[in-house]
Amino acid sequence: MSRLMHVASGPFAPPVPARELTAVSADGARLHVEVHGPENAPAVVLAHGWTCSTAFWAAQIRELAVDHRVIAYDQRGHGRSPASRACSTDALADDLEAVLKAALAPGEKAVLAGHSMGGMTVMAASTRAGFRQHAAAVLLCSTGASRLVAESTVVPMRAGRLRTALTRRILGSRAPLGPVTPLARRILKYGTMGPGSHPQMVEACARIVHACPRKVRYAWSQVLDLLDVAYGVRELTVPTAVVVGTADRLTPVVHARSLVAALPNCVGITELPGLGHMTPIEAPELVTGKIRELVTTYAQVKEGA
Repeated sequence: MSRLMHVASGPFAPPVPARELTAVSADGARLHVEVHGPENAPAVVLAHGWTCSTAFWAAQIRELAVDHRVIAYDQRGHGRSPASRACSTDALADDLEAVLKAALAPGEKAVLAGHSMGGMTVMAASTRAGFRQHAAAVLLCSTGASRLVAESTVVPMRAGRLRTALTRRILGSRAPLGPVTPLARRILKYGTMGPGSHPQMVEACARIVHACPRKVRYAWSQVLDLLDVAYGVRELTVPTAVVVGTADRLTPVVHARSLVAALPNCVGITELPGLGHMTPIEAPELVTGKIRELVTTYAQVKEGA
């Protein structure tokens, strides 16, 4: 990946994968997959959110790959995965199934972590045979199942039709994001991160988000506008933990609490005071620790290890 797609140094610079794969989805879409860490170690699969890429998980990959096999992939149209005309929750579920099939042995279990649209991907895939074959446990970070635009607090005004309409126009804008400037960093920090976020974190997020192609950003914004994967929450029967920042404007705490109430097997919610939407970058040690905890408790090591 080019320097423009992510920071080049520091804790949020993506490490070099041990190997790369191409997963082919049900409609032929090709997905870039990275594998980090020892081959016979417990498996973790990471699904990033809207406008992001595998680079978003750099801090988790670096720490977990010491003793886990970490599989991260670019959602279609993001990072190194080519864009596709098909943008839907079904496509997200198809893509996750394809990644699991390509990267895991038959019947092999993994802990799946999804951030934002990545969490929605997990929920959309929860009814699929491929998901149920491979999912040992799930971590949902900063995500929701429905009413994303109506519940967003990006526009600082009372909830209602006007706020929803303004939010829809902002999140669904076709305007190019342009270069990463001081103003761009301030806007991104306001909309997606907590007020105390370190400049290094803001820079890492800005580089990733600004690298997302404008057409891809717009196409997926339309999917998120109408998204409803509540059915998938009710079918997500594996142990599932939830993480959310209390200052999240894109998927506020109300979403996380709704997930906890609906999940058949919720094993805990962590609300992070003052943190925003980008929890894996804003609280890297905590998110990594939650994944480790799920692996230790629920995941099995590959046979022959």
